[in-house]
Amino acid sequence: MLLIGVAGIELTAQERAWLQHDAVAGVVLFKRNFASPQQVAELSAAIRDAAPRPQLICVDQEGGRVQRFQQGFSALPPLQDIGARHAHDPQRALAMAEQHAWLMASEVRASGVDLSFAPVVDLARGNRAIGNRAFSDDPQVVAAFTEAYVRGMHAAGMAATLKHFPGHGTVLEDTHVDTAVDPRALDELRAQDLLPFVAGIAAGADAVMMAHVVYPQVAPEPAGYSRRWIEEILRGELGFRGVVFSDDIGMAASFSAGGVKARVDAHLDAGCDVVLVCHPELVEESLRAVEHRTSNTAALLGLIGRGALGWDGLLADARHGDTRTRLLESLGRTV
Repeated sequence: MLLIGVAGIELTAQERAWLQHDAVAGVVLFKRNFASPQQVAELSAAIRDAAPRPQLICVDQEGGRVQRFQQGFSALPPLQDIGARHAHDPQRALAMAEQHAWLMASEVRASGVDLSFAPVVDLARGNRAIGNRAFSDDPQVVAAFTEAYVRGMHAAGMAATLKHFPGHGTVLEDTHVDTAVDPRALDELRAQDLLPFVAGIAAGADAVMMAHVVYPQVAPEPAGYSRRWIEEILRGELGFRGVVFSDDIGMAASFSAGGVKARVDAHLDAGCDVVLVCHPELVEESLRAVEHRTSNTAALLGLIGRGALGWDGLLADARHGDTRTRLLESLGRTV
């Protein structure tokens, strides 16, 4: 199955045709697809109207520098700002993480979007792509925040996606533009980077997104298309039964698999349920790559959002205003 990217704030005729394909399970939205809360709600409705089956509409709305929807949405702080409070007041910091999750998820759901790929549970250990997107460099602290964040998302009717398995935070390279290799042994990864994923799975996380990072002491290929990581460790050892997403196959670190078809095949053959094709120019070739595969988009139905109020209903809900005020004032931000 594929999650695809579209080019603008309205669907083109070609994009409507893509949505007819059996293998298209939904759409990933970016800043290029956003003009206002009302517009993105209309785009979400148009995507659903154009497809013959339910569609999963997704975004990265983490806060900080990764917040695709901005005008009309709360200016969410990066997770590191909340993590920094843990040393002084752990309970308050965890409550703030839960508030952040609920606020983020409730606003995304109010716009008709099902899922934000969150939380980031990588360790804050210097990776160029992760940076302040991570809570902390301490695995036990990140594990506690992961549990709180999953609770907050679920309370807002949104499924939670742990990323980037098995941990992207310690290598320096940014997999958007570079190959990344983590030389550590599996036992060290189990004792460090995997701990937040274990906690998130126990808390009921619904999905996991893979990292395009190579861990050569564990498997020779990047984790995103490694059966060792997906089938043996994530599903076998950790007992995860939810949906496994690839990271975007347009990222440079995925090119080691070969061309577009080879990348799609490698991820699906390794056990990913869904491949992200975020660049519209790669969609046609990706659709050709899956022509002879059986698609089961019903596997994603459990990730479709629940109980959205719409923006009018959300703004009338006292919890929204109270949560936004408490969270932002706690961080010294303007409400």
